[in-house]
Amino acid sequence: MPADPLHSAGTPQRSTTSQPTSGSGASAIEVRRSSRRRRTVSAYREGDRTVVLIPARMSEAEEQRWVSVMLDKLAAQESKRVLGDTELSERAQRLSAQYFDGRARPASVRWVTNQNTRWGSCTPSEGSIRLSHRLQGMPEYVVDYVLLHELAHLLVPGHGPRFWRLLEAYPRTERAKGYLEGVVAADRWPHLPGVRGE
Repeated sequence: MPADPLHSAGTPQRSTTSQPTSGSGASAIEVRRSSRRRRTVSAYREGDRTVVLIPARMSEAEEQRWVSVMLDKLAAQESKRVLGDTELSERAQRLSAQYFDGRARPASVRWVTNQNTRWGSCTPSEGSIRLSHRLQGMPEYVVDYVLLHELAHLLVPGHGPRFWRLLEAYPRTERAKGYLEGVVAADRWPHLPGVRGE
C-alpha cells in the first residue's frame, strides 16, 4: 500500500479543535499532530484561535498536558508585551462590545504614571479612562478586568449593586480582584535586607 502523501509531507495527521481552558485568551484551541515532528511542541495565535503543534505519537494525556503548558507560555509572553494607548483603546472597545453590548463608549483610554494608589480611574462626564502604568506586564485578564471596571463606570458611576451586576458578565472578575489584592498585600510586606537587591 503506498504511503499517504499528506502524512509523509509532514502535514498534520489529525487536527482537533476544542474550547479553551480558563487561562486562554483565544476562543478555540486547535491541536495539529504531525508525523514529522518528533519531540518539539510549539504554539501560536492565529486570529481568535490558538494552534498547538505536537508530535503524532503523543498520547491524549500528553496532548492535554502540553496544550496547558503552551497556553501558559503564550499568556506569559503576551503579558510581557506592553500595549500602547491605541491598542488599549481598541481593547476597551472590544471588551465593551463583548460584555456591555457596546454601550460603554470611552472618548479616550490611556496609560498614566501618576496613579500609584489606584489601578484605574474614569471621568464619566469626559468619557476618559486612565489605567495605572503599574498594570503593564500583569496578566491580560487582570488588565481586562480593570478596563471593564472603568468601562462600567461610564454606565453606572458608583459601586452599587447595578455596577457589580455589570461586572458579573466577565467570568474572571473574582480571579482578577484576587490577583490585584495579592499584589497590594505583597507590597505591604516588609522587605528583608539582601532581598530584591537591597
